[in-house]
Amino acid sequence: MIRVLVVEDQQALAGALKIAIDAQPDLDCVGTFGTVEDAMPLATASGTDVVLMDIRLPDVDGVEGGIEGTRRIKESRPEARVLILAEDATPALFVASMAAGAAGFLAKDHAFADILGAIRASVDQKIVMVECETLSALLKDIRPGAPPMDCGTNWARLTAREREVLALMGEGLCPRAIAEKLIVSLYTARGHIKNVMVKLGAHSQLEAVVVATRTKLLSGSQWPDRHP
Repeated sequence: MIRVLVVEDQQALAGALKIAIDAQPDLDCVGTFGTVEDAMPLATASGTDVVLMDIRLPDVDGVEGGIEGTRRIKESRPEARVLILAEDATPALFVASMAAGAAGFLAKDHAFADILGAIRASVDQKIVMVECETLSALLKDIRPGAPPMDCGTNWARLTAREREVLALMGEGLCPRAIAEKLIVSLYTARGHIKNVMVKLGAHSQLEAVVVATRTKLLSGSQWPDRHP
């Protein structure tokens, strides 16, 4: 049973999400709260697996509530998965959410079936990517002011193993799942992921995937030859 906490100040939406979650045989909504402060005790409890977090909650210490709430939850309980719910997917909010440790960034007007699927994916050792439409709109602005990145140069800087790791990151796998897939230790997998992030100038695993997609390193048939 996946235990889900909803932190959403729109009571109608919070109630609808609770009903949708509780209707699933493998999901259980453990509670709904309208503020970060009220949600924190349960959000960091060992019984909560996933937190659906509205990004536009009242500010906490001068920071957007959902972002600060995500940061606090990840600091207190790193294994918890936080999925951000947003009405407007701006580059700034997206980057801030990922920097805070969110596992996904979803539009509030998504079908409930998609949100339920994202909940399951988040506990299945996957990073929940932004839906395709939103990701496409964000790619060109995700790192505003950054110099153009050369696809061939960045690909050439990655070792063969790092290219494998990048491909698995693009599939949404977390470090532990990547380690299992490649039959290496978690420590080794994390080392490869860190190297990929450094070489792509990214500050998180998800940002590395976004950068790689933006520069066509993860765009299917447009990838450079894997075996130059």
